[in-house]
Amino acid sequence: MRSSLTKGWPNLFKQQHPSAVSCRYLSSNDPPRMPPCDFIPEKYESLPYEHVLDVRKKNLSPALSTYYKKPLLLHQGHMQWVFDHEGRRYLDFFGGIVTVSVGHCHPKVTEAATKQMSRLWHSTNIYLHSPIHEYAEKLTSLLPGKLKVLYLTNSGSEANDMALYMARAYTGNYDVISLRSGYHGASPYTLGVTSHSSYKPGLANGFGCHTTMCPDVFRGIWGGSHCRDSPIQTTRTCSCSPGSCDAKDKYIEQLKETLDTAAAKKIAAFIAEPIMGVGGVVQYPKGFLKETYEIIRQKGGICIADEVQTGFGRTGSHFWGFQTHDVTPDIVTMAKGIGNGFPMAAVVTTEEIASSLAPALTFNTFGGNPVASTVGSAVLDAIREDDLQNNCKAVGTHLLLELAKLRDMYDIVGDVRGKGLMIGVEMVTDKETRRPLPNGELNIIWEYCKDNGVLLGKGGLYNNTFRLKPPMCVTKEDADFAVAVFQAAINKYLETST
Repeated sequence: MRSSLTKGWPNLFKQQHPSAVSCRYLSSNDPPRMPPCDFIPEKYESLPYEHVLDVRKKNLSPALSTYYKKPLLLHQGHMQWVFDHEGRRYLDFFGGIVTVSVGHCHPKVTEAATKQMSRLWHSTNIYLHSPIHEYAEKLTSLLPGKLKVLYLTNSGSEANDMALYMARAYTGNYDVISLRSGYHGASPYTLGVTSHSSYKPGLANGFGCHTTMCPDVFRGIWGGSHCRDSPIQTTRTCSCSPGSCDAKDKYIEQLKETLDTAAAKKIAAFIAEPIMGVGGVVQYPKGFLKETYEIIRQKGGICIADEVQTGFGRTGSHFWGFQTHDVTPDIVTMAKGIGNGFPMAAVVTTEEIASSLAPALTFNTFGGNPVASTVGSAVLDAIREDDLQNNCKAVGTHLLLELAKLRDMYDIVGDVRGKGLMIGVEMVTDKETRRPLPNGELNIIWEYCKDNGVLLGKGGLYNNTFRLKPPMCVTKEDADFAVAVFQAAINKYLETST
């Protein structure tokens, strides 16, 4: 089987382990050795690469962008690994944009989906079917307090749309507050609370939506060395007394000013991610979110936690990101990792808030269909059975500490931050000015990592932050390989830039 698989693909691989798919070496400088993997992909026999590029140019929307100078044509995935059309193996350290939670083609999830598809693919919620009820009970049992009522959708944008709709219907107020640099979707409704100009089409949107200053303790006006709930702090100094945070107080004052000047006297909601995702893995000062929730509720609003990227154990210490801030939101939205890549999302709220939509018919054709509900249930089982939350804590902390060593070694590594397996590495021209590393230069590092087997994401307001959010099944060996490749890429960049 192995000989037929690799026939016609000379020099792509070098044998690395007797039972492993071999690692390739793309440089004579002996880049780091890829950890072994005992999975053998099928041979790619679909559309030729050039034809795929032609179809994409002619038949797919020009709004769809691709990563890398030579876009990857992915063929197969297995847990933390993906394989391209030529059989090359990559460590997926971006998890399909933070969507593959338990691993590509996880056997338990695949088996559950296949079994359900052979029984009943689809039935809308006009009929009863057991998978949605089993899933609703299982998912809501993981949420605290009165967060027990579930509404299933197909994407994070839909979920946040529904959350904003609920907030306005329940409170009778209209204005919504979000954080600058935050991302909550690109649908017409959610664009108002998304604060990235890259996603703004120049059309009217976002009526009643206002943003307040992003409490970024690395790049923001105020910061410090003890602000974050993370094993790694910024290198900025501060003189805060124990238990206090001047940066948090300053950003809270900015929130109050936004409410006093831009918003109505009564507001509908505040929405924020516990840790920013697209915004560059920004972590707020400890206590900021808790105090914000109190202020918003005093203004008549409710609090929405966008757990699209932080949920399902990814932060390690807790199952939900909001729990790390010692708060309980009124609405929780979730997507991406909820289905391990299957298109599903959810809104969970209280019975009182959910009832505000009851006077009108609210309907989603595909939300919570039998296959989606079965997949969601299998993902929860895999997280528990594979102990992935604890893996996020152990591997994520190890990875953060190793990356912090690179921050201390290189002036262009400005900040390392995050928690669990939600990590950001912000690149700068130098630590003193914190000026963002230009995208063209950042891409040299990014492309080198890809060429040597590690896929990284990018984000942040200036697109200068590497986003490391792999499937939650990665190992410390994988993390060490990723750090070694990343360091080699930095060295390569520094060699070529001098």
